Amino acid sequence: MNKKTVASCAYFVSKNSQKHLKNQTGLTLIELMIALALGLLIVGVATVAMLGTRNVTSSVGDLSGIQQQAAYVMRLFGNQLRQAGSLYLDLGLNDDGEGDIEANTAFQLRGNTDTAITENSTAGTITIRFTGYQEPTFANAGPLSRNCLAAPASITAGTTATIESIFSLSGTDLRCQGNGANAQPIAQNVASFQVRYLLQSNDAANPTMLYTNAAGVGTNWNRVQGVEVCLVLFGTDPIDLPAGTSYTNCDGTAVNMTTLTGVRRNRMHYVFRNVFQLRSQGLI
Repeated sequence: MNKKTVASCAYFVSKNSQKHLKNQTGLTLIELMIALALGLLIVGVATVAMLGTRNVTSSVGDLSGIQQQAAYVMRLFGNQLRQAGSLYLDLGLNDDGEGDIEANTAFQLRGNTDTAITENSTAGTITIRFTGYQEPTFANAGPLSRNCLAAPASITAGTTATIESIFSLSGTDLRCQGNGANAQPIAQNVASFQVRYLLQSNDAANPTMLYTNAAGVGTNWNRVQGVEVCLVLFGTDPIDLPAGTSYTNCDGTAVNMTTLTGVRRNRMHYVFRNVFQLRSQGLI
C-alpha cells in the first residue's frame, strides 16, 4: 500500500498569531484625514503666532527708530537755541590762556549784530544765530560752539563770526545748513515741522508771554524769548489702522491717517514737542 508524504512547514503558526496578523490593517482613511487636519491646525496656529510676533517686533523697531530720530533732532535744536543770542565773553586772555579778566569788557556784543532767530516764510527756513569766537584751549581746534553741521572749523583769533544754523523741510527730509556748509538731511520721514515763538510784551511793569507765529512776531524778533519746536515723524512699516484713526497735528488739527496716501499710507505717526529758551535774548 502506497503512503503519501505530506510536507510540513518549518515554522509552526498558531491560531492566535494568524488572528493578530489579520488585525494589523493600519490607519483608515478617516483617521488619516483627522491626523492631517490636526497637523495643519497646529502649523496654522504656529504660523499665526510667528507672524504676530514678527509684526510686533517690526512695530517696536519702527517706533524705536522714530523716537531716536526725534531725540536727536530735539537735542540738536536745543543745543543751537540755547546759544541763540549769546554774547561775546572777553576774559582778557591771550592766545595761551593767560592774563587777567577785564571786568569792564567781560560781556559784550562784538562783531555780531544779527537777530538771534528769524523765520523766512517764503523760503520755508528758520535761522538760528549766535556769536562765535576762537577760544583758547589746549587743543587749539577752533571754536567750541558750532552750528548744526559742526561748522565753521576755525575763526581767526581775536575776531568774532556769526554762527548760524538754517533749518528747512524738503519733502519728508528735515535739512540743515549754514556757514558755507551745504544742506544735509538730519531727519527723514518728517510729515510736519512747525515752530511757534514765545513773544514777550514790551510792558515793563507787567510783561507777558504770547505764543505766536512768524507773522505775529513781525519785526520784533529781539522780543522772542523762547521757541516751541514741533515735529511729526512717521514710520516705514505698514500697519493695520481702524477706520477713522487720527492724530493731532502741530497746528492743532486732526489728521485722519487712514486717508493718507503715498509713503505715509497706513504708517504710524508720532508728534513731538519741546520748548527751548533763548540764551541772553533781549540784550541784543
